[in-house]
Amino acid sequence: MYGLAIHPASRMSKTSRFPAHRVAGLAGTSFKHEHLPAILGDDPKDGFFEVHAENYMGAGGPPHDALTKIRRDYAVSLHGVCMSIGGPRPLDKAHLGRFKTLVDRYEPALVSEHLAWSTHDTTYYNDLLPLPYTPATVSRVADHIDEVQEAIGRPIVLENPSTYVLFPESTMSETDFIRDLVRRTGCGLLLDINNVFVSATNHGYSALSYLASFPLDHVGEIHLAGHAEQEDDEGDLLLIDSHDGPVADAVWTLFDVVIDRCGPLPTLIEWDSDIPDWPVLKAEAAAAQAILDRHADSHCIFGKAHAAG
Repeated sequence: MYGLAIHPASRMSKTSRFPAHRVAGLAGTSFKHEHLPAILGDDPKDGFFEVHAENYMGAGGPPHDALTKIRRDYAVSLHGVCMSIGGPRPLDKAHLGRFKTLVDRYEPALVSEHLAWSTHDTTYYNDLLPLPYTPATVSRVADHIDEVQEAIGRPIVLENPSTYVLFPESTMSETDFIRDLVRRTGCGLLLDINNVFVSATNHGYSALSYLASFPLDHVGEIHLAGHAEQEDDEGDLLLIDSHDGPVADAVWTLFDVVIDRCGPLPTLIEWDSDIPDWPVLKAEAAAAQAILDRHADSHCIFGKAHAAG
């Protein structure tokens, strides 16, 4: 089941509205509308783009016009941020319906969501909030993942969180929790390496040890991003997953370790605030692509469980 998480060209519908574009072994970036003229003028047209699903849940207008132009020349990754898969309440059926409409409309190569919650009653928070790691939470989150995957007709890839607090109620490690979700739902994983580094720094554990216990065989996409440094109330270093600057050297090092173990995986540079000019963001993707290419000769991209079309 997991192999369907990435939409290979060989499985594209004969009535597809768009050409098939591969993402295997490629680096991409977040799509920002101010970059559209520069992107359309690029040649060759390399990589892929990721969009936040909630920015395209209207019926039409300039957002859809821009994304349609991008989709003709590139593969896209659809990244949900408000499904609240980790929340205690049932999923919002209207939101899930709009999400499915986007999947059907743009035929994304990758569909992802977060291991987090962001709603309470009728309130939506502009945050991806953590959850306790317990068997009861596994069951609830697995049910929500199953509901999403059944609705859209394909598996999703689930992103590991960046966290700033831990729950005393937790009886499982984060990696064991994630592994159990994969086993129960057949979903794939989106490994956000910046999130790993941020959480490891904030909680004082080893990022390499976390990666050693992470179910890497089920990773279908990688995220890289910048983070900000602050101090907590005790004056200790606190990292914030801010997506407002270049990827840190330590995160690049962890990325190299992961690609050495897993082979070239679709990799996305996230940059969501203080947006730079297109050449700056493009250069970050080029740096990721150089690492992917350097490891390509020693890994067979096709034929692996996480291979992309």
